[in-house]
Amino acid sequence: MEKVEVKSFGKPDEVRNFPKGRLELIKIGGAIIGRGIFEPSWRWATSVQPIAKTKSCEAPHFQYHVSGVLKVRMDDGNEFECRPGDVSLLTSGHDDWVVGNEPVVIVDFQGMADYAKSK
Repeated sequence: MEKVEVKSFGKPDEVRNFPKGRLELIKIGGAIIGRGIFEPSWRWATSVQPIAKTKSCEAPHFQYHVSGVLKVRMDDGNEFECRPGDVSLLTSGHDDWVVGNEPVVIVDFQGMADYAKSK
């Protein structure tokens, strides 16, 4: 039988701070789950791109949107908004930013292991 684990974002295993945002990571059951908190006017291209040193976000994401509105632009030009209660699956190659005055909070089940991590 596998070991039972309970963890909380109130006590994350790791925190990565970057301009206008932060990532809280929990390691559980062999997986890494991330909670991203992005303040109004946060944008991947200005906040995380200098850390990632890539043209666009290369991390694929499978995420639940807790609060705020996140606008996403894929490298092919396709754009859409993610709102509270949405679940999104993003492939590599995108930029995203906060729309409005409410912070965006997401819980990401994939793609956060190396997100905003200095290389």
